[in-house]
Amino acid sequence: MIFLLCASLLVAAPFPGAAQQIVPARKRANELTLAGLRPGRDALAAALKRYKTKYANDQDKGATREWADTCTGRSLVLESGANMVIQGITVSALGSQTGKCDNRSFDSLDMKDWVTGRGLQLGDTQDRVAELYGEPNSTGPSVKGDKELEFLYYAFDWAGSDVPQVMEIYCARDTGRVVEITLAYPSL
Repeated sequence: MIFLLCASLLVAAPFPGAAQQIVPARKRANELTLAGLRPGRDALAAALKRYKTKYANDQDKGATREWADTCTGRSLVLESGANMVIQGITVSALGSQTGKCDNRSFDSLDMKDWVTGRGLQLGDTQDRVAELYGEPNSTGPSVKGDKELEFLYYAFDWAGSDVPQVMEIYCARDTGRVVEITLAYPSL
C-alpha cells in the first residue's frame, strides 16, 4: 500500500527540467439579474417603481417599456408577458445621441445599476465577458444600424428551468467593448 502511494506521488511529480503548463479552466456561469431586476421573477410594476414611470418613453404601451437618454444614447428596455412579469431586460449604448443633454432627469434612473449580477456593464471588454461567464455557446459578426458588432450568445439551459435561459451580448468590433446586454427568461 505504501509502495503504491509512493509510486503515485512519483508519477504525479514533474520531472526536473520539464516545463509545466498550467491552463486555468474557465468555468461557465449563469446570470440571474440585469439592472437590478430578475427576468421570470420580478413584476413590471416593481420595475416601474424603481425606474420611475414618468421617465419612460410616452409611446410605450403593452408589454414593452423603454427608458432612453438621448444625451448618452443609453437605454433600458423591459419586455413583459401577459401576466406582467418581466421576460426580457436589455441595456444598450446603441441608441441615437441627439445631443439633448439639458434634461438630466435620467440621472435618477441609476444607470450605474445597469449591470449584471456578476458585475458586467456597458463599456467592459469582451475579455471580461469571458472571465465572468466562460466561452459563449456561439459568436459571430453582427450589424445594428451602422455599427459593426461581435455577437456573443450564452444559453443557460444547463442551469435549470427556473433561471433566465439566454444572455445575448454585443461588443463593438473596433473597440471590443460591450455595447448591449440582454437577459431573457422563456415565456413558453
